[in-house]
Amino acid sequence: MSKTVTIRVEERLHALLRERAEAEGTTVTALITQAAQDAVRDPRLAQAADVFRSFLADQADAFDEAFPDDAPSRLDAPGRAA
Repeated sequence: MSKTVTIRVEERLHALLRERAEAEGTTVTALITQAAQDAVRDPRLAQAADVFRSFLADQADAFDEAFPDDAPSRLDAPGRAA
């Protein structure tokens, strides 16, 4: 179920939103909905994702060595899920 929310924006902002939506192949409504979701998302999630990405970047070689069959270069091997 969804609710309708009406907002007023200046013409220039609306034009920029339209341009961006068109460039991304989406709608102004989708852009604004994503912005609203981002506004209420717990900032700790983004921080945790950054920490995880950093850990993976630092430990990628060790992971690949410990689990050679699960290394990203092997994920497309025959019999492996893509």
